[in-house]
Amino acid sequence: MNFSHMPCACTIAGSDSGGGAGIQADLKTFAALGVWGCSVITAVTAQNPESVKGIWNMNNSAVACQMEAVMEDFNISAFKCGMLPSSDVIKVVSDCLPDDVPFVLDPVIVSTSGKALSDDSAFNALKNFLVSKSTLITPNIPESCALSGFDRIEDTEDLIAAGKIILDMGAGNVLLKGGHMGGKVSEDLLLSESGIIRFSAERMPYDVHGSGCSLSSAVTAGLSKGLCIEDACREAKIFINSAIKHAFISKSGRHSINPLPINLFLSNNNNYIPKNQN
Repeated sequence: MNFSHMPCACTIAGSDSGGGAGIQADLKTFAALGVWGCSVITAVTAQNPESVKGIWNMNNSAVACQMEAVMEDFNISAFKCGMLPSSDVIKVVSDCLPDDVPFVLDPVIVSTSGKALSDDSAFNALKNFLVSKSTLITPNIPESCALSGFDRIEDTEDLIAAGKIILDMGAGNVLLKGGHMGGKVSEDLLLSESGIIRFSAERMPYDVHGSGCSLSSAVTAGLSKGLCIEDACREAKIFINSAIKHAFISKSGRHSINPLPINLFLSNNNNYIPKNQN
């Protein structure tokens, strides 16, 4: 690869002080997949994999200025959005996003630890201003319920029905993440007007902080390199499965996504096993 001409992607999201999700996970994922990462920080959080202790939202002008700065000097070939904490910030992002560049929307509502990261007005603005702009939206099951209006999703049929409602809201494609389902296999479903494609991987017996952020970033990285939606999602699923298997374990015993270059795990003495920090 000519590193002076790497593809470039931009993440628009909140900062995670623990490094396991948000901007930090996104940039690690971009780097691991050979993509130059730019960032627009929408909020600063004080958090670790166990809890969110504080959130400080960026104001509208700060978000707009960051977007202007990165687009002025970088040829960004794909964008993604994660945590968007207010309706005002969402409107700014919507106004600044170019119409001719792939855009992945990760509709973050709550953190892995259960802390609300946006209010009702922000979620309504996300539905009104960003879903129809998205090349791909990547909801997990709770987010699929919130977007579709379902009280609960119990099986694949429910998930597909919810996904079709989200498609009807104007999303270009929907990647329905099955991580909250049971069973030995974790299956994600890519819905588009042309049908359904399934991506499966072994389910790990633990929750992983930041897995949704990293998955959407991996898809964004693929799109920035010119892959089609199907291939970008397929490669992202393979990548995220490795990052989950090699999750980093903090002092609390919680797992965080570990999106490091895959060749680190394929060396001749492949003996890297994350251990609890003491």
